[in-house]
Amino acid sequence: MTATFSNYQDYDAYAPADYAVWKQLAERQLTALRAVASADYLQCLDELHPVLSPNHPPRFTDLNERLAAAHGWSIKVVPGFLPVNEFFELLSNRRFCSSTWLRSEDQMDYLEEPDMFHDIFGHIPLYLNKDYAEFAQRLGALGVKYADDEERVTQLQRLYWFTIEFGVLRQEDGELKVYGAGICSSYGETKHVFQNPEVQVVPFDLDTVLAQDFVITEVQMKYFAIRDFAELWKVVDELEARWA
Repeated sequence: MTATFSNYQDYDAYAPADYAVWKQLAERQLTALRAVASADYLQCLDELHPVLSPNHPPRFTDLNERLAAAHGWSIKVVPGFLPVNEFFELLSNRRFCSSTWLRSEDQMDYLEEPDMFHDIFGHIPLYLNKDYAEFAQRLGALGVKYADDEERVTQLQRLYWFTIEFGVLRQEDGELKVYGAGICSSYGETKHVFQNPEVQVVPFDLDTVLAQDFVITEVQMKYFAIRDFAELWKVVDELEARWA
């Protein structure tokens, strides 16, 4: 398709093959997530239907209407990975960046960089959740404030990675649920969290997370479980107090 490197979503460029890939990805992931995703993620996903559904690739203008009405967010189309300072600036202004290209059928289970399915199906639903949306904006604002402090920017990237990208949640009854976009958009990662006996799931600890390195091309072997999204607010409060 021709929309890969556009600075807007050329919706008419999506071919029948794109519709088929989107449908297969979305249906497979909906089935995988119903029993293991956080109630908040699933509720937001349901609220976005039919704007976000297996039946067609999402139209960003429609998603933006829903996001703006909820908590003032919108989608910023980008061609690929952004410099970290630009990324945090977008978050601070309640804009989430997304590509418009969609993987091909032979890339169903692995991509070297995020496509529209990861960006939209994985990330966008939870921006209807007030606590989550506020956490993302505040994290971005910290990234802007400390853009010239390499150590703090690295720590914020780790915090983003182990919450927004690969976050998990431990309910009061001890049951594990997932909410991170890197899990919610990946069939393999969803299975990996629950089926790999070598995976570690530990309680979220801010100091440990800030010191935890990650490699974006490797599957995660350690996850940090929060209790609820309100806990993420406390994380930002603590960082603001530490760094004041």
